[in-house]
Amino acid sequence: MPNTDDKYLWTTKVTSKGQIVIPKEAREIFHIAEGDTLILLGDIDRGIAIAKYDDYVNFAKQIFEAGDKH
Repeated sequence: MPNTDDKYLWTTKVTSKGQIVIPKEAREIFHIAEGDTLILLGDIDRGIAIAKYDDYVNFAKQIFEAGDKH
């Protein structure tokens, strides 16, 4: 799907093993490579979000370090 204001939409199917394929364009845009660990964040009302583990951990670390400065 074409890019509109930095918003994207892709589709994927779930296999019988519960696996999904992240489309190539999405992997390229979000710099997801083989071997990367991803986090699935779930909200019953809003759905599932996928984040790179390292990015999420770095973000959490910054939050804790900011709290230490006060």
